[in-house]
Amino acid sequence: MARRTMSNPLALAVLAFVAERPSHPYEIAQSLRSRGKDRSIKINYGSLYSVVQTLERHGFIEAAGTERDGRRPERTVYAVTESGRAELRDWLSELLGTPAKEYPRFESALSLMGVLPPEEARTLLEQRVARLEADTAAERALLAEWGSVLPGIFLVEGEYALAMATAEAEWTKGLLRRMADGSLTGMDGWRQFHATGQAPPEWTELEARARAAQED
Repeated sequence: MARRTMSNPLALAVLAFVAERPSHPYEIAQSLRSRGKDRSIKINYGSLYSVVQTLERHGFIEAAGTERDGRRPERTVYAVTESGRAELRDWLSELLGTPAKEYPRFESALSLMGVLPPEEARTLLEQRVARLEADTAAERALLAEWGSVLPGIFLVEGEYALAMATAEAEWTKGLLRRMADGSLTGMDGWRQFHATGQAPPEWTELEARARAAQED
């Protein structure tokens, strides 16, 4: 996979909006808010202008005129270039069609969960499930409300987010059940580590084997 000139999803959103119609940065920011794109794309509105400048510098957009709203200063209107359209299509095709390894914060935390005592970890995971279930209930109600007035094409990212959050809650509840009934292997060693402050022998043996395998 070739390295992209830009990888910021906000840049992709800007390209998509100016491909739809020439716009000035303030108008793009308003559209991002009104269309709810800030629910699926991490948007720092303070960096929007620098993203626009970077897209222009790489030739993906270009100044297409100016607009004045009342007594406000003139605003530069940007339009997509042919290379910008090609970049937009190629970039979006890659994101839609090619799975990529991502590093969610929850996955990172799970990989280090053993640092906490088992009971503390269980309490925190139960807290997470409760919040996920509250959030998914609210999201489900919101999607039902929007679905009565908007075509489904405008709701697919919300449906995806809801499906992912629901799956995460169910998986976490399953993990909690395994921790409670002892079917999660390694629980005894985990408890021993926090009771004695020493890693159990089987853990150090596993680490030694893993290192040896990497050296081979």
